[in-house]
Amino acid sequence: GATINMDGTALYQAVAAVFIAQVFDIPLSFGAQVTIVLTAVLASIGTAAVPGAGIVMLIIILEAISVPGAGIALILGVDRILDMCRTVVNVTGDSAVNAIIASSENQLDPPPAPTT
Repeated sequence: GATINMDGTALYQAVAAVFIAQVFDIPLSFGAQVTIVLTAVLASIGTAAVPGAGIVMLIIILEAISVPGAGIALILGVDRILDMCRTVVNVTGDSAVNAIIASSENQLDPPPAPTT
């Protein structure tokens, strides 16, 4: 799979950052929310496709919005389950892009006509 199109990782990092900020009762301004989105998208491009790599990248996002990195402990226990869900979204996104590109290049073979 490509490490560029990691949609599930970007979604997870944004939601986890907002969750941790809310737990610490840190208000997020509009600028902080934009920072979360941009940092999550850019971090998902460079995140390695290995289990648990999203946690490391989440620290970068938390530091960018001045939220304590210790909040990662709140989601660390369930991260393995969330990682499986992220993988499903990442693979689905890669499959959709492959189908779109193949269709635009006329490389999708039509199903053979049934013979009688």
